[in-house]
Formats: sequence, C-alpha cells, structure tokens
Amino acid sequence: MPLPRLPLSPLPVVVATLAACALAGPAAAQDRGSVNPKPLPPLANPNDPSTPAKALFGRVTGPTGGPAQSFGSYAKGCFSGGESLPMDGSNWQVMRPSRNRMWGVPHLVNFIERLAAQAPRAGWPGLLVGDMSQPRGGPMLTGHASHQLGLDVDVWLTPMPDHRMSRAEREETSATNVVRADRLDIDPDVWTSQHTALIRMTARQPEVARIFVNPAIKKALCREAGGDRGWLNKVRPMYGHNYHYHIRLACPGGEGSCDDQAPPPPGDGCGAELDYWFSPAILNPPKPKTPPKPRPPMTLAGLPDACRAVLHAR
Repeated sequence: MPLPRLPLSPLPVVVATLAACALAGPAAAQDRGSVNPKPLPPLANPNDPSTPAKALFGRVTGPTGGPAQSFGSYAKGCFSGGESLPMDGSNWQVMRPSRNRMWGVPHLVNFIERLAAQAPRAGWPGLLVGDMSQPRGGPMLTGHASHQLGLDVDVWLTPMPDHRMSRAEREETSATNVVRADRLDIDPDVWTSQHTALIRMTARQPEVARIFVNPAIKKALCREAGGDRGWLNKVRPMYGHNYHYHIRLACPGGEGSCDDQAPPPPGDGCGAELDYWFSPAILNPPKPKTPPKPRPPMTLAGLPDACRAVLHAR
C-alpha cells in the first residue's frame, strides 16, 4: 500500500551548523556541531518542481510510520519506517546529534548495536557513531552523496572515552585524523593495531557490502592483514575517510525496491589498483583552466517515485 500523501510543511530541522553555513560546505566528521542549533528557514515554494530534493528531505525531522523499506540506491533513494539509534548504549555514543542524522532502517540500527557489543573483542572500548541518515533518508544539505537508504553509517576512528560525553563534547570534540600529512601512509603516532582489528571485525560481518577508508588506511590494512586476507576485498579506498570509516550494509533480503551495490572486484585490492590512489595525478591533480560547471542539484523527480510519498507521509 502506498504511503499517504500530505502537504509538506516547513518543519524545522536540527543541523550542525547555522542555516547560512549549512548550505555552503561539507559536514565532515571533524566539523563542529551546535549545542543550540537554529532551524532552517521555511522554503518559499516547497512544491516547485525545481526545488532541490536535499532542501525538502533536509527539513523533515521525524520518520514515517509503517513498515521499514528502502527505495532506490545508496546515492539516490529514501526509506520508510526508520528508527533512531539511541544516543547511548553500553558500547556506543552518538556524535554530532545536532545534525539529526542518527537514523536508519531497523536493520542498520540493530547492526550498529551488535557491532558495538563486539568491539571490545577487538580491543576497542566502544564506537563513536557519526552520520547515519536523515529521518527519511534522501539527499542531505551538506556532506554525503550517499547515506540515503538508511543503510550507511560512519564510525569514528577515535576510541570511545571512558565516560558519557556531554552534549558540548559530542558537538565540539574533533575526530582523530589517522593519516600522515603527506597522505602517503597512516600516522604511526595515532594508528594502532586496534584500528586494524576493528575494521577487520567489521568487514567480516555478513551484512556488510562495503567499507570505505582513506587509501593510506587501506595501505596499512594490506600491510598488517597477515595471511587471512579475504576480508580486505570489502574494504575500498576513498579519499575523505581519514577521520572515520564508512560502513555500507547490503540491502536486506527480499527487498526488491532496494538496489544493491555490485560486488567488489575480486582480490584483496592491495596491488596496482591501490597504487593508483598514490599517483601524482590523484594526489596532486592539475587545476583545470576552466572550472567545471557545478551539477544541478537533484530534484524530487530524480528520486524513485516512492520517495514522494515517503517525503509527505505522516
């Protein structure tokens, strides 16, 4: 049964930055949040077909009712029946709560709780959980192109402290950069064997489809993996992941509306394909003579049809 459609109201949204800044830059793990976030201003014409989808989904503060279901792909989708990860668990704490991105389908929430319970076995005291998804997924005003299906989560590469963090600590504490300044390897002053153990344990979980890390982290994992290397196949290099690692779950079984990612290439990914990420063309690409034109923002028409009902549902 399709979700009921209701008029879209300009609901306030809690975001990590003031409204003027929220529209400008990325929301990286190290960017501070706000203890007293301000709501975004209402949209003048929310029903205009040219309104960016991120402006619509970014103003919704709560989930839909009904069963959980993901619609579309990781970078072009939404979900219904979402749940919020509790702010605190025995082995996790939610960071940057002002972003209101601690949402996912129950499959993801349950996974995080189980992974956190296993973390001490890897010598990791607990998870600092960064961005998951917005309450109904969809494109975000800042930061991620993905995280739209309720199946992605960023876990900080900072061990959980031995106390319950205050709201100010959660909003203002910086994540740990584990990559060396020259970007060619990890920083040995902050990288530990426990980082490797945690990522290895995560990659071995059957629900995990991908883990994205900085290429320097992938290099360290290749070096430290030893003879058991099958789990490295899921761990893929991607710049911008030097403060956290990005976990992506496969679509839950039986959900035809959810587009799974193609399987990763065979092998451990530690050969020539990893060397590519450290080539001069990637580390120091030439500046184009003419700046490329920015892509037009995705509109609601660019998402699966079900996302319109998700957006307007009670």
